Amino acid sequence: MMRRSLSIIIGLCICANLTFAQNKSLSLDPQKAEWFKDAKFGMFIHWGLYSMLEGSYKNRTLPDSTLENGNTWYAEWIQMRLEIPGSEYQKLAQTFNPVDFDADAWIAEAKNAGMRYFVITSKHHDGFALWDTKVSDFKVTNTPFKRDILAELVAACKKYGIKYGFYYSHWQDWEYPGGGMPNWMTMIPDDQFEKYWQEKSLPQVKELLVNFDPDLLWFDTWDWPTHITDKRRDELIALVRENSSKCLINGRISYLNPGDNIDFLEMHDNQYPEKMLDKPWQTPATMVHSWGWHAKDYAWKPASEMLGYLVNNVSKGGNYLLNIGPKPDGTFPKAATRRLREMGAWMIPNQESIYGTKPVKVETPTGVYLAQKSENNKHYLYISLTNATGKVDLPFDVLTIKNCVVLESDMPISFSKVNNGVTFDIPQSLFKDCSVQVLKAEITKEL
Repeated sequence: MMRRSLSIIIGLCICANLTFAQNKSLSLDPQKAEWFKDAKFGMFIHWGLYSMLEGSYKNRTLPDSTLENGNTWYAEWIQMRLEIPGSEYQKLAQTFNPVDFDADAWIAEAKNAGMRYFVITSKHHDGFALWDTKVSDFKVTNTPFKRDILAELVAACKKYGIKYGFYYSHWQDWEYPGGGMPNWMTMIPDDQFEKYWQEKSLPQVKELLVNFDPDLLWFDTWDWPTHITDKRRDELIALVRENSSKCLINGRISYLNPGDNIDFLEMHDNQYPEKMLDKPWQTPATMVHSWGWHAKDYAWKPASEMLGYLVNNVSKGGNYLLNIGPKPDGTFPKAATRRLREMGAWMIPNQESIYGTKPVKVETPTGVYLAQKSENNKHYLYISLTNATGKVDLPFDVLTIKNCVVLESDMPISFSKVNNGVTFDIPQSLFKDCSVQVLKAEITKEL
């Protein structure tokens, strides 16, 4: 994962929509993305050999400003950032043995947190595969653990009714000859990359499609020069379409030229758009600084902050893909589990304000987020409050509001006409709970 400017990605996405004509043979019926638009909340997992190092190597720990490219918290980049020789890093596979890994337990936590889809790093930039690939020997089934992690997770997702997908590093691969490398290194000659592209990248993507039938594939590029030309981008999209009639593709398949055949836009790391976007979209986000497990990264966000990001994205028609970096033994960090369960507890009474909702296209005060839904010929407005306030003014005709309550408790909320809108009076007792509070108003029509 890499952090980049949100304004750049939105601009590029707009340009892509204007510039690249849609190729019908590469496009997927937009209806196939309806589940994604309705789901709103997903779990991301970064886990692999890098997790064993826990953010440190020998006498160095990320971030390390004494190294030219070491000033980052991203522990999944440790091989390159702390300049670990490839031959030494790859030996980690000889001792990879996460004996406490339990796919059922992971997916149960996702389910209980209110997450409706799951994405894991099937192969990150280090080139190590978490499934029994026939394309490469650098894989989990050649470790002491031996088990196919993806197969077990897919089975658990099906058991719990969770949609699932895979992060696949299609461009960078630090193990296979010809794979893409970081931009501070000499760029791999294109003919060598083509060999990697044909021998490893495309065949492994096909394996993921054929063996596991995923609901989405999560590709990763940024605003660096890459080998992913328009031709290669479309070649990869065509491969996905040929092998799946449902698999969604994200916009980072080619950051600089995503085209118009992708299925959803991907914001950059922990980035949140200020405006609504036309395509389905999501923010990939962390609980701490790092994506992969970093034992000395203590910057845990509180559950209330992360719920604020969730309702913000929902109010703009987007999703929130929240990452966990499991520990080397295969368990979730206790701090992550606590936050998942706190968010899940909030979702129990408030989930109707999240799933299947649509944005309300009006300006709102800071800390106020709106969503709406229609069911059984009734219309509802959800007002999520992330800051304590005594009142909320909204630009709606008071006659469109039939009643209003606190979603969690059914406490009545009074409202009245003010100027050209309506004001809701908020009791201060509501904010004894520091979490996000949600009001539910029945309205006469969709806003």
